[in-house]
Amino acid sequence: MKHLKLLLLFFVIQVQAQQGGMWIPSLLQGMNEKEMKNLGMKMTAADIYSVNKSSLKDAVPHFNGGCTSEVISPKGLLLTNHHCGFEAIQNHSTVDHDYLTNGFWAYKMSEELPNEDLVVTFIVKIEDVTSKVLEGTATLATELEKQKKIQENITSLINSLPKESWQENKIRTFYEGNQYMLFVTETYKDVRLVGAPPSSIGKFGSDTDNWVWPRHTGDFSLFRIYADKNNHPASYSKDNVPYTPKHFLPVSLDGVKEDDFTMVFGYPGKTSEYLPAVAIEQIVKELNPAKIEIRDNALKVADGFMRKDNAIKIQYASKYAGIANYWKKWIGETQGLTKSNAVEIKRKQEVVFQEKVGKAGKQAEYGNLLTDFEKNYSEIKSYALARDYFSEVALRNTELLSVGYKLYQLEQVYNSKGEQAFNDRKNNLITGLADFYKDFNANVDQKVFEKLIHLYSTKSPKEFLPNNLSNINATELANEVYGNSKLVNYNSIKELLSGDSKTVLANLNADKGFIVIKSMADKFLKEVAPKYDEINLRITALQRTYMKAQLELNKGSRIFPDANSTLRVTYGKVKGYEPKDATIYTPVTYLDGAMEKYIPGDYEFDVPAKLIDLYKKKDYGQYSENGKMPVCFIGTNHTTGGNSGSPAIDANGNLIGLNFDRVWEGTMSDIYYDPSICRNVMVDIRYVLFIIDKYAGANNLIEELKLVHPKKIKVLKKK
Repeated sequence: MKHLKLLLLFFVIQVQAQQGGMWIPSLLQGMNEKEMKNLGMKMTAADIYSVNKSSLKDAVPHFNGGCTSEVISPKGLLLTNHHCGFEAIQNHSTVDHDYLTNGFWAYKMSEELPNEDLVVTFIVKIEDVTSKVLEGTATLATELEKQKKIQENITSLINSLPKESWQENKIRTFYEGNQYMLFVTETYKDVRLVGAPPSSIGKFGSDTDNWVWPRHTGDFSLFRIYADKNNHPASYSKDNVPYTPKHFLPVSLDGVKEDDFTMVFGYPGKTSEYLPAVAIEQIVKELNPAKIEIRDNALKVADGFMRKDNAIKIQYASKYAGIANYWKKWIGETQGLTKSNAVEIKRKQEVVFQEKVGKAGKQAEYGNLLTDFEKNYSEIKSYALARDYFSEVALRNTELLSVGYKLYQLEQVYNSKGEQAFNDRKNNLITGLADFYKDFNANVDQKVFEKLIHLYSTKSPKEFLPNNLSNINATELANEVYGNSKLVNYNSIKELLSGDSKTVLANLNADKGFIVIKSMADKFLKEVAPKYDEINLRITALQRTYMKAQLELNKGSRIFPDANSTLRVTYGKVKGYEPKDATIYTPVTYLDGAMEKYIPGDYEFDVPAKLIDLYKKKDYGQYSENGKMPVCFIGTNHTTGGNSGSPAIDANGNLIGLNFDRVWEGTMSDIYYDPSICRNVMVDIRYVLFIIDKYAGANNLIEELKLVHPKKIKVLKKK
């Protein structure tokens, strides 16, 4: 019995070790394929990635550069998250046709709505080009020289490596510059809105439930890719036809149960899994708290206005969600890193690393890495904090200042490139600002400015504070700026920018709003950014060497490259978890839970009347499970921002869900992955189908899909 327990313990440890990581799909053969099959996968690595035949990669395009999507029909029907399609849905919405509130459904292709500048990008081929990129860099003395040569090599390779005329070559770095991969891509530019549930389904729980489990959000939207008559990318045209994919995902109706294999395929944005302990400590104690406080203040102001005025709610819905997303993420990340004792664990790992360096006789090459990290992170701390204050206050959360910074850059264009470049930039700016001011409200922004400029003047490092922002009264300054600046509306900013360069620059430098941002930007760009960049360049070089040492001293270990918005595979299992003492979360939620949260009229927890009616009648069609309607489930897949909209795929390559979030306790997985509490959150595909079919009545869309019962090995037609 004792021997059996030890074997079971060993098995559990092995299974845990096989989870976590974001792997390059072209390199799955070997260790990854074996691990995936141990977890229950029935496919081969070639089924996931192949250049010579259709594979799963051909059904998973990058959605508009920031999310993931998947092709789910032979007619180019595309599924992604509601929050990924949110901007497109918002752009088509008005007070009279409020698709955010009421949803949108195209019951025939002629009703599908085009979206300017919305694109999806497919990966055609991935190839290692490390030796070609690093050619000629070994003998260069400085980091700047090496980076310059690398960029020259990359530019040359992008232009010279073979591709079709409609394709692009892109080269991305992995393992902190120790590996470079070529991606041959195809970008489709005619992507039309097909369907979206109302926000009361697609954003159910909104910011309160964001990063939280249990979750009851139908976070999905539908688009369609259109192509020219040759099935190649083309700009929008009424003559374009639905795209014919190389592969599309069959949709499983079998659902999930605990310990089922899951694979998430997508474009994770950025992780930092190999940071030293000193860097994580700085994030937890210095940088995250500052950013959290700034966004907390901005969100409270916007929320107050949005709850009172529906027009403002529509204007600010997308902006609010964007600000809130990482605000809450940073809170959970900080708590998770603290609770898991990540800094101390990293320090223990660094002791082991130092021992390995000594045993390998690599003291001269790697022996000073950790002390050099300590020195440089100590030196960069105040610059990093000042950088975050400037970025969060001036560029991301106060809209008048962000416009002012564009005007500041316009002045810099004149100073560096002259009159013609100035006029070109000015005309482009005037055109581009029209859309910006459509969703700008000066009353909201004034209150945001007042709160954030107070934080900036009192909590940003004093040595980098402009003289005109020392000892200010934030309310008086806000009244002065928003009462006098021409940056508060589109007509007055066009007036401000009219005339020749001499006139425009004179008027700009007399404007109250411009004066504030110019003083902030001057201080930042002259005293903060150069020194930050200098120290950060040294840290980057250290991190590359540290990564090289990890690969060298831990051959055969599970060392995956950090996320960098390239196509990755992550695999695991459907799994509940225990976030704290006496609290156990099961892995699946049901519509019953949404009804338990229901608050009539509440903008986060309202439920549409038709959904309530379907629930009362238990009218779930073929999508129910034991008389209940599944909504969401969680798994141990290692995901991050950019994985929004990623397909959750079963052991046989069928679509079982749609990734959209992580649990709050596990948001630290960008820095430190712990399989005991890190969970990704997915919409059950049966809930998506139920909403399309029974709620929206969009049978035309259901008919396009290939519905399967893999556990019964049979294909279904819609009843």
